[in-house]
Amino acid sequence: MAAPEAGTEPAPLDDIDRRIIAELTRDGRMSVTQVAENVHISRAHAYTRIARLTGDGVLTKFTALVDPIKAGLRSSAYVTLKVSQHSWRELREQLRTIPEVHHIALVGGDFDVILLVRAVDNIDLRRVIFDQLQSMPGVLDTQTFLVFEDVDTR
Repeated sequence: MAAPEAGTEPAPLDDIDRRIIAELTRDGRMSVTQVAENVHISRAHAYTRIARLTGDGVLTKFTALVDPIKAGLRSSAYVTLKVSQHSWRELREQLRTIPEVHHIALVGGDFDVILLVRAVDNIDLRRVIFDQLQSMPGVLDTQTFLVFEDVDTR
């Protein structure tokens, strides 16, 4: 199913759509048959709904969640950046090339960007922040908030 044309809105989500999304959020590898059983609809209905949700761009990708500690990334921080306003597009593309940057959010408020940075240890985290982030053209200021514990809410 193709993505909606520019300017068109996807169909509003109903309770069945939300339940399908919840099931796939809990386990993205769940089969259509299992989704159908869990949501109490036919397999054909589940398949059609999932195809529509994907085509409408509601479901964008299926991915694995990695436990950062078990993957050897024992140090995490949220890093905020203040950036010069003319450089944010180039900066966004540069940030995407840094393997330790796991999430980028462009925001409004006291700073312009929030990053989730995961590193092997605090020495590696310091290297990313001081040597890479703070030295980027257009970065005016950074603040670092160490993560002591990640809590999964799903």
